[in-house]
Amino acid sequence: MRLRLGEYTDSGGRPRQIIGIDGAGGSVLVIDRDAVTHGDDRLLAHLAADEPIENASLVSRGYLGEGVVRCIRPRRVVARDFHAAPLDDEDDDEPERAPLVIDAPELDRAGHAYRLEPVRGSLCIPELRWRRLPPSAVAADASIVSVREAVARLESYEPICALTRRTLRAHRQTRQLSTAVLRLEVQRLQRSPIVLNRGLREAVIAATERHGLSMSEIAMRCGRIKYDRAGNASGETSWLARRLGILPEGGQQAPTPWIHSDVLALIARRGLGVSPREVELD
Repeated sequence: MRLRLGEYTDSGGRPRQIIGIDGAGGSVLVIDRDAVTHGDDRLLAHLAADEPIENASLVSRGYLGEGVVRCIRPRRVVARDFHAAPLDDEDDDEPERAPLVIDAPELDRAGHAYRLEPVRGSLCIPELRWRRLPPSAVAADASIVSVREAVARLESYEPICALTRRTLRAHRQTRQLSTAVLRLEVQRLQRSPIVLNRGLREAVIAATERHGLSMSEIAMRCGRIKYDRAGNASGETSWLARRLGILPEGGQQAPTPWIHSDVLALIARRGLGVSPREVELD
């Protein structure tokens, strides 16, 4: 822990504390956590390395003055928060020029490729956006996708997020190219409490295959219990399978690659007995 910024008691009577922890590249994570267990980490702010450290205290005071009173619940801290610098944190070693067209090396399950390039839209200048290319690689058939959709299709934050951040830094002073939408998309992804479920799914599958733990038992540990006509209890495996992206949600054709960070933490801690950070994707 780098800074102790504040303390309070939540609506349930539990003591909590606000702290500052070192992040990537000299940045600081301002976190609200349980003062006793040091768990249930919530991200209040991610300060860039060049921001005055006093800003951490400002964030804390603002949260204690309004966020606690209004019972605002920030998203959980995830593993990638400790490895990624804030989006606006400039890298002095970043080259002044970068390619305008960048291809992600991975393909999604359907064989689509992803390319970051300028596209013509409603603005008078081109916009820098991600596009999904079909296996035929016909440029005319490519469609614009958001950063979130590209990440979802690849079921991985990288290389999409890293390429996006690097390109935004390289073109931050370019006037002939709009990066506003792309910047907003990656900011929303970084701040969202909804995270990828692939790491958790792989951990659950490994637990069932290697340790003999059943999906039913994991669900029961999470409090998801059902009873048959004879009164026999079992776990709601369909609930677990939907959270893991194995089965689609009701009314949907395909499983979701996303899960709320609170649900991920529940399944990790209670269902598997591990820290949520062990099953989160960076």
